[in-house]
Amino acid sequence: MPTYIVLGTFTDQGIRNVRDTTKRAKAVNEAAKKFGASVKNLYWTLGPYDVVTVIDAPDDDSIAALLFSIGSLGNVRTQSLKALEADQVERILGKL
Repeated sequence: MPTYIVLGTFTDQGIRNVRDTTKRAKAVNEAAKKFGASVKNLYWTLGPYDVVTVIDAPDDDSIAALLFSIGSLGNVRTQSLKALEADQVERILGKL
């Protein structure tokens, strides 16, 4: 199953309601299941991003739907990265 790294920044609404951030994280775990995905790790971070999440999802459509769902709540803006493991990179390099 593909892995995605999701970088999140709080919106104005999200930071105003920051006391609920751990509750929202639990809700993300539950929401992921609806899309066939699972949250492997979720970290609150210091620096340009407030949250970094590692999610396994069946495909790009599923992660996009999950992130649209999360974003529509108005607490966080996300950027997502599809992660490649060493065996995938080896296959890609074999095509060069």
